[in-house]
Amino acid sequence: MSDSLRTRLIDAGVDLVTAEGVHALTLREIARRAGVSHGAPRRYFPTHLELLSAIARRGFTELAASGSRAIEELGPGTAGPRERIAALGHAYLDFALANRGLHELMFRHDLLDSNTLGLREASLPVFALLVDLVGQVRPDADARLVTGALLANLYGIAQLWAWGSLQLTTGADDFTPLLRTALDAHLGPARR
Repeated sequence: MSDSLRTRLIDAGVDLVTAEGVHALTLREIARRAGVSHGAPRRYFPTHLELLSAIARRGFTELAASGSRAIEELGPGTAGPRERIAALGHAYLDFALANRGLHELMFRHDLLDSNTLGLREASLPVFALLVDLVGQVRPDADARLVTGALLANLYGIAQLWAWGSLQLTTGADDFTPLLRTALDAHLGPARR
């Protein structure tokens, strides 16, 4: 497989989902934007699900990089698990709001091939890191369930913020207080 054409198809898909949303991700439009025939994607991605999964994988890779940068900015050994979770949560919300279509696709497993090795390799380490950190803060609870609930809460904050609903209902002009409240709800109040 031509890595450059494969990359071009994924790039075109990322650009398309960013500009127009998940509904626009047709093979024909991705091929047109990549400058290839409408049948070319099938030679590189046997199914539409595989191409969408490759696009979503790119999103998880970018999200993981954003999270790593956020943790690195805290400084080595200076932040506890709660502070690292907060940094990851902020990075997640920034990513979700800056990449709305890609963010939606990443969590639409009804549109993705969840068993694709690349997608699992890109998405599960992000979740595993959060599970580990949540487990350190909440050793009394099932860290996977708490992490799942926290992720659902963050997804909801991102979606409602993007629609303008939370600004209207809370009067907030920044999502940071909502992030802190979500962390308190799932991890317990922060010690001051």
